[in-house]
Amino acid sequence: MLLDLSLPIDISEIPNDDPGHALGHVGTHFDVMEGRFPIDSFRTSGILVDISRIRDREVEIADLDGYAVPEGAMVIFHTGFMAELGYGLGEYNRQSANLSDALVNFLLLDRKVKLIGVDAAGIQKPKKHLAVDMLCASHNVFVVENLANIPELLRANPSALTVYTMPLSYRGLTGLPCRVLAEYADAG
Repeated sequence: MLLDLSLPIDISEIPNDDPGHALGHVGTHFDVMEGRFPIDSFRTSGILVDISRIRDREVEIADLDGYAVPEGAMVIFHTGFMAELGYGLGEYNRQSANLSDALVNFLLLDRKVKLIGVDAAGIQKPKKHLAVDMLCASHNVFVVENLANIPELLRANPSALTVYTMPLSYRGLTGLPCRVLAEYADAG
C-alpha cells in the first residue's frame, strides 16, 4: 500500500508576504538550511515512533526502547500536533516534537539516519529550531516537517516501511517543499 504523508496546501491561502513561504517553508518541506539533498535519501527504510503521549518533557533516547532504528533510515516521529491543532494555526506553530539534544545526536552520530520526519512544526522548541536544523544539515541529515496522515499510518501498524521523499530541485532556499510517500504491506 502507498500512503501520501504530504500535506496538501492551497497556495492561495498563504499570504504573499509570509517570509517562510518565500524561503520554501510551507506545507510538507525539508529544512535544508543551504545544504543539498543527497539523491540516495530519495528511498529509505522507515521507522515510525509514537511520542504523542510525551508532552511535559523532552523526548529522550530511552523513549526509543522497543523501536529498532536502522542505520540510514528515516525516523518519523508522531506527535499528534497536526491532528490536534491543525496545520499553520497559531498554537501549531509553537509546538514541536521537543527531541532532546542527546536524542538528536544519537540519531545523527550513532544511528546515522538519513532523514527525521515529524507531524509538527519542528523537532525542537521554536527557540532551538534553527540551531537543530543547522546541526542536522551539517551531517547531511534533513528534517521533514508537517507530515500528514500519520494517524492512518499508525493504524496500519506496518512491520516494514519504505519511505520515498521527493524534494523540488530549487536552489537558494532554506526549505524545500517535498512529497513524501510511505509504502508498506497491508496488514489486513
